[in-house]
Amino acid sequence: MRAIIINHYGSREQLKLAEVPVPVVGPLDVLIEVHAAGVNPVDWKIREGRLRHRIDYPLPLILGWDAAGVVKEVGRQVTQFHPGDPVFTRPATERNGAYAEYVVVDESLVAPKPGNITFVEAASVPLAALTAWEGLVEHGKLRSGQRVLIHAGAGGVGVHAIQLAKNLGAWVVTTTSAGNVNFVKDLGADEVIDYQTENFALRIRDLDLVFDLLGGSVQENSFRVLKPGGRLVSIVQPPSAELIEEHPVEISYFFLQPDGKKLIRLGKWIEQGKLRPVVGRVFPLSSVQEAHALSESGHARGKIVLAVK
Repeated sequence: MRAIIINHYGSREQLKLAEVPVPVVGPLDVLIEVHAAGVNPVDWKIREGRLRHRIDYPLPLILGWDAAGVVKEVGRQVTQFHPGDPVFTRPATERNGAYAEYVVVDESLVAPKPGNITFVEAASVPLAALTAWEGLVEHGKLRSGQRVLIHAGAGGVGVHAIQLAKNLGAWVVTTTSAGNVNFVKDLGADEVIDYQTENFALRIRDLDLVFDLLGGSVQENSFRVLKPGGRLVSIVQPPSAELIEEHPVEISYFFLQPDGKKLIRLGKWIEQGKLRPVVGRVFPLSSVQEAHALSESGHARGKIVLAVK
């Protein structure tokens, strides 16, 4: 099969198109013929070797942990899926990913593809939407009537977080650039702050939750807008001990744990019109280096997707 592999950690030039064997299907595995694969920041962070302290990957490695396609084969103990089923998934990060014509995924991480969206749209959903769900609901404990700040609202996670927060009944403020103001308002944001011209920490106060998708100085300033007892949830970095000591708020830093059952719930929300995928750019598999360049720029709107089939 065709796949994008890396033989060494490093720059985008390490991404190479190659012919590799179709992965072997284990007893609980589903072999998916990939139609589209999502591109996420975790992909190029792994490519650069930043996560070697968490996972010691054997090389060569296939990146990509968002996929949509059709079931080709199932393991002997699989009961939920059959060949021909359209599905989408956030595969386990510890295994080879979806920048390939086929990917093997544990049955527990797979969900039926929503019938009202394309494979490209479906591939844009799993990692970002699951991250938004875990950040807002499981770690942020967001409830109806609360006030939440979502940083980088036009990005891959941000577009799902805004929609999820509104569906949960929250009042949502987000940061983005001037060119994306109307875009994030259309997603449901109640208030928008142009980070290029205004300091969010001088404009808003007494929030229940901040969902930090940027880290650094943005995270540091986010403490100033939370009310006592509020929550700061980050997917980028844990806050410094000094900041935690200074502010009477709850802190949560997490790394996404994929889950097929949660993805099934999000898929139903998509079919009900409560959540819509946002695909910013689509690249052919052979243009993966260009896709990574856009992701690394930090200026992608919505999700970046590779068309595999």
